[in-house]
Amino acid sequence: MERHFDASLRELKEQLLGMAGYVERAIDNAVHGLQGRNPAKIRSVYEIERTVNREQVTVDESCVRLLALQQPMAVDLRLIVAIIKINTDLERMGDQAVNIANNSERYLALEPLKPLVDLPLMFDEVKGMVRDAINSFVRRDEALAREVLRRDDAVDELKRRIFTDVLAAMKGDPGRIDAGICLILIARNLERIGDHATNIAEDVVFAVSGEDIRHARREAP
Repeated sequence: MERHFDASLRELKEQLLGMAGYVERAIDNAVHGLQGRNPAKIRSVYEIERTVNREQVTVDESCVRLLALQQPMAVDLRLIVAIIKINTDLERMGDQAVNIANNSERYLALEPLKPLVDLPLMFDEVKGMVRDAINSFVRRDEALAREVLRRDDAVDELKRRIFTDVLAAMKGDPGRIDAGICLILIARNLERIGDHATNIAEDVVFAVSGEDIRHARREAP
């Protein structure tokens, strides 16, 4: 028979995965709304983000109850701590999706600056990182989590290329600076989502192995 603690922990993980689904939908709608010039899809992000905020509170409350009433030890304690941190990163991803929606709305009100080439590529890379970070949590897959960490460099390189191309386009037509700024901000928002995906991957490594790799990875030469 399943222990009450195990059932509660399983329910907590399901709550977190439900929240992750909302976050992924918010990111998708924000970017696809920009690519498809679809204001309605962009506006849907704001309602999704409100749901994400409610889910964050629910997950946090469930974590506190488990910690207070069950007093888990060792691996279970690491998992709950990781869930608390992942919960925060997911909520912040939702915030970045709203920022993308805001900047997309502003961009669509202007004449397009240039064809969107690297931005969709960056979105696909970030989306894959988010999906794999969540999957690594579901599967307790440390190797997949570490792969997410390695992909962060590709996102940074795409952001650099976007910045370079957009700045060149802005110099060629100074009257289009507002549109260029919107694209630069969207790229920065996507980069931040990628950063949160790496945070989740680090938390998965901690939950599975007990190893805290945050500063070791970032301080490596």
